[in-house]
Amino acid sequence: MSTRELGGTTAATVRLSIRVTALCWVLVLLDGLDLFVYGATLPGVLADKSFGLTPISGGNIGSLTTFGMMLGALGAGILTDRVGRRKIIITGVVVFSLAAAACAAAPTVEFFGAARFVAGIGLGGLLPSAIAMVMEYAPAWRKNLAVTTVMTAHQAGGALAGALGMTLVQSMGWRSVYWIGALLLVVVLPAVVFLLPESMTFLLAKGKTGRAQAIADKFAVSLDTFAPEPAADRRGGLRGLFTPSVRMTTLLFWIASFAGLLLVYGVNTWLPTMMRGSGYNLGSAISFLLVINLGGIAGMLVAGRLADRFGARPVAIIWFALTACGVGLLAVHMPLAVTYVVVFLTGAWLFSAQTLIYAAVGAYYPAASRATALGWVSGVGRTGAVFGPWLGGILVAGGLNSLGFVVFAIAGLLGAAMVALVRRNGAYATESGQVERPSTQNA
Repeated sequence: MSTRELGGTTAATVRLSIRVTALCWVLVLLDGLDLFVYGATLPGVLADKSFGLTPISGGNIGSLTTFGMMLGALGAGILTDRVGRRKIIITGVVVFSLAAAACAAAPTVEFFGAARFVAGIGLGGLLPSAIAMVMEYAPAWRKNLAVTTVMTAHQAGGALAGALGMTLVQSMGWRSVYWIGALLLVVVLPAVVFLLPESMTFLLAKGKTGRAQAIADKFAVSLDTFAPEPAADRRGGLRGLFTPSVRMTTLLFWIASFAGLLLVYGVNTWLPTMMRGSGYNLGSAISFLLVINLGGIAGMLVAGRLADRFGARPVAIIWFALTACGVGLLAVHMPLAVTYVVVFLTGAWLFSAQTLIYAAVGAYYPAASRATALGWVSGVGRTGAVFGPWLGGILVAGGLNSLGFVVFAIAGLLGAAMVALVRRNGAYATESGQVERPSTQNA
């Protein structure tokens, strides 16, 4: 493919995009590991009678974690457009890694819950900032694939959490898994601090042309590639999410994100426990968490390519609908081999459906408010992430495992409906990343 066919993208620009995407992939892997390790260790923590965790308190802690993520995402969504993506990303990694160590050493359920809340703040702050960074460095013709590629790391982290839960919880205890998550900080953080550049789009938007030019010179790329929109067209911050052309889109994306994150965190927190309640043994129940996240990795890669070809929005609609079907099927007790297939396919649709919301959001807002939009879609959606684990705990405590799958399937249908209502002609930018000014009839 020629430079003209790449929209003026040079080989150096592509290399820099790969560098940023790879670094963010590793960080999101740690994010996913720290997040999904709770669901992987939950059966073991509940079985540790000396610790005293109950299904109700387990659900409350899961919701407390996602409440922390909501605060972290909302705060990062505002701060990242003011202080920069890089600082928020690095701070998030430090916070959730130290919190993982606190979880490993927790003497009481209350201390453990507080540590999970703090971990949630770090987890919530990192993800939208990393997505914004990746989108800004990615060529326009591969923005959706770049986002879904990074999000495969989230599912790889979940798969790793499931694998660690299967191999270590019964032999070394649930605390050992949290210690491993904390120790990864020592290995990864120095490399990220040294190798990850700041967003040049952010630097240019803040008038820090000298710093942006230094980064461009270092990587032999053109600064024009990252030029922000003209100042007259920029309306950043929360106000930029409620301009006449995008305010209804903002509300629809918020509701869709609520449904998607209710699914993601409700299912990931309670899937092993609910499957065990449906008659599967502990090893098989935890293995479902591994399988659903492996499915998530495959689904991200497929969804990213489809989104770059057909747009993130239509693929998200289909993916949410298929998620509802897959989750609903889990309410039926099937042969083990069939169940593994259904769990894998459900993961392929479930996680990428929510990620496609992020990809679509990035294309519907200008660069000046893109990180804010992502942060608030993620942050407002965290109310679903708070509600999902709590609701799962209530249903599991009442022995209503099958009803839990039905409730989560309904959330998938809600997500599909909300994304379907987003108007294509009301977008600030096309889903391929090419900017279009809103028409006056939408204003």
